[in-house]
Amino acid sequence: MTTERTSPARRRAAPALYTGTAVLLALAIGGIWSRHEAEAAVIKSTEDAAVPTVSVSSAKATPDQEDIVLPGTVQAKFDTPIYARTSGYIKHWYVDIGSKVKAGDLLADIDSPEVDRQLRQAEADLLTARANDHVAQATAKRVHALLPTESVSQQDEDQASSDAAAKAALVAASEANVDRLKQLVSFERVVAPYDGVVTARKTDIGALIDAGSGNGPELFRVADLRKLRIYVQVPQSYAARIQPGVPVALQFPEQPGRVFDAQLVRTANAIESVSRTLLVELETDNAKGELFPGGYTDVHFTLPNTSHAVRVAANALLFQSDGLRVATAAPNGRVELHAVTLGRDFGTEVEITTGLQPGDPVILNPPASLASGSTVRVRQAPVASADRRVAAGAATASPKAGKS
Repeated sequence: MTTERTSPARRRAAPALYTGTAVLLALAIGGIWSRHEAEAAVIKSTEDAAVPTVSVSSAKATPDQEDIVLPGTVQAKFDTPIYARTSGYIKHWYVDIGSKVKAGDLLADIDSPEVDRQLRQAEADLLTARANDHVAQATAKRVHALLPTESVSQQDEDQASSDAAAKAALVAASEANVDRLKQLVSFERVVAPYDGVVTARKTDIGALIDAGSGNGPELFRVADLRKLRIYVQVPQSYAARIQPGVPVALQFPEQPGRVFDAQLVRTANAIESVSRTLLVELETDNAKGELFPGGYTDVHFTLPNTSHAVRVAANALLFQSDGLRVATAAPNGRVELHAVTLGRDFGTEVEITTGLQPGDPVILNPPASLASGSTVRVRQAPVASADRRVAAGAATASPKAGKS
């Protein structure tokens, strides 16, 4: 009786048991699957994190022309220190700094009484020499006339001729001495050697001038400012392209915003061994007197570019143990390292002479662990705000155009 009563109960409990077991099994399978998905997500995020994200920039070809700016030293066309040629005291000066003078204008007078007295003495000596010469020449003529009559001997005639020649030589020497002293007296007048401007006065009334010492003081300085010379030290890397006819422009700090033309006059045609530079001389017109010598100027050269190099950002260089490298990224993210030769440094950019071609996508700030064949993720360049506004306007305008 008991067995017959329990069998139906068990039969009724069996489906519930199966259902519970199925639920537990489903929960277990769901837990395992969710754990598998979590592990897959962790693996995927780890793999994604292992791929570096980089920015790229295209290598740029060098322009056909290149502008370089170098400092130049400005000098007057002629700049002459004026010294005294005779000793004495400054009696008076007639010009000061900034005075415009013509060639031959009187700058100062020198009082040299000793030279004046020497000239008077030399003139007196010349008169004495001429008087003695006159007597000697007359005596020589008489003796020569008496020689055929044998009134005088040949020795007397020779002595008279010799004495006449000596007296003539003394006259020539005295005349030369007088001319020399006249020149010294003329040097008492200090005059301008050419048209120009007095840029310095270094003497005053009563100053002692000792021209005979060989190191006398400089009295004045006169400069011809109608044209200016500019001297520039050009680095050796540009020397071959510096030729007459190259466009040159000048900018002066005292003339902001203005550009002055200049002509390349000549070069030294030799590299200076100490600075490794080429000395270049320029010339510019200064007829209006707007520019001043003695300062500096920024010299702008426009040079033809004959190199086939490219320019990349300075932060694209990768320094490795086997040399300098630049990394590029292919469209599929594949990295390739290029051995390059570094040219000139422009600060934010550098010149690459070999190893790259214009347009190569160069990786910026490459990781030190980057190697050829590795994969990177290229970061898209952000859209400029103006571009976003244009795109938004186009998206807004399109539905209206469709409705109309």
